[in-house]
Amino acid sequence: MTRLNRALLLVLALFLTAAGCGLSAPGGSDEEPKVTILGPWTDDQERHFKQVLDGFGIPYTYQGTAATREVLLAEVQAGNPPDIAILPGVGELVEYAEENRLQPLTGLYERDEYGNPWRPGAQGIADDLWVPLKADLKSIVWYRESEPPEPAPAPLSAWCIGMGDDGASGWPGSDWIEDLILQRAGPNLYERWATGDLAWTDERVSSAWTTWAGLLAQDRSAARDALLADHRGPVGGHGLLFGGGCDLEHQGSFARAFYGDRKEAAGFMDSAPLLPGGPYRVQAHEVAADFAALFGRSGRARDMIRRLASREGQEDWGRKGGVFSPNAAVPAKKGPVEKEISRRFTEQRVPLCLDASDVMPAAVRDAFYEAVLLTVAHPEEPVRQRLEDIQKVQDAQSSDTPRLTGVCGRPQ
Repeated sequence: MTRLNRALLLVLALFLTAAGCGLSAPGGSDEEPKVTILGPWTDDQERHFKQVLDGFGIPYTYQGTAATREVLLAEVQAGNPPDIAILPGVGELVEYAEENRLQPLTGLYERDEYGNPWRPGAQGIADDLWVPLKADLKSIVWYRESEPPEPAPAPLSAWCIGMGDDGASGWPGSDWIEDLILQRAGPNLYERWATGDLAWTDERVSSAWTTWAGLLAQDRSAARDALLADHRGPVGGHGLLFGGGCDLEHQGSFARAFYGDRKEAAGFMDSAPLLPGGPYRVQAHEVAADFAALFGRSGRARDMIRRLASREGQEDWGRKGGVFSPNAAVPAKKGPVEKEISRRFTEQRVPLCLDASDVMPAAVRDAFYEAVLLTVAHPEEPVRQRLEDIQKVQDAQSSDTPRLTGVCGRPQ
């Protein structure tokens, strides 16, 4: 994302905050003090999440937006943060923790129910400042059940690729690079890279990025079309996989929600055999989570976190929203696809690794996304300059900024 776009998003976020746009207030009367919640879930997921919240009987307002990071920054800068913020990753939360803005969650959830890698820590910061409320499996490829792919790398023409999103764009491309680094170099090097302990110009990072650029360079026109394509597919459609003129989609478990009434016709497999330059063996599964943090001090806000993170709350959220829980006490889902996703969350065979961009400092993540978009627009250009530009941003980060630990780990 360009600096101009980030500035415009921040201005928009400030406007929305001042105007109170996007807020809804079920769960209590207007006279009762309400728990304010900012989260990433909109549309159907927002509706399902509110159904879960309504069941707690705690008055609340919920603001759903794809630009959670920008809106939260605006609200914090305005001196009016939400009681609870739910973000897609912990990169920003580390920065807010360093500023002593987050309240401890001690005693609000059963720590034994959240194993690796769902409780990443950070050097010099308390280890109870966030808890995941939703999990997604990555390192997978979706296909139509009637057309299963061969376990071998596929040409660009087979792939559904869309970079567009309501918030920060570029992450569908960063997922490709992350997965390539993970499956080629393994989880140990992946974690070093994700947490800033490995240079962006390292040959193993450069090689993975160049491999992805080589895939895009097979059809530069198609690659540039991907810049404008929404990763969810056309409005009112069934995702890119059903109607996008493609056969394979490198996308997380959440993609099933885009397929609508055709989701039962979608199957998936591990991405490693299909990635460019492969086939590779599965070294780990990349995963993502939406993490809740507590900015407010009220007893009601603490009780809301307690209920959301509980086994019962997570089960209810899973039933109503069709989402997957990082809580190990929640039973696996029953459908065949759901069972396979749940199995990968819990099997000991290979580690789980959090999405790398989600654990990076905000400035580094944004530089990563921007470089991804430039590669999609110009896949024929050498990647070295792109990596050097990201490295400059990483080098500019304060040496006192805490680094995350526990980004990869075998399920417990």
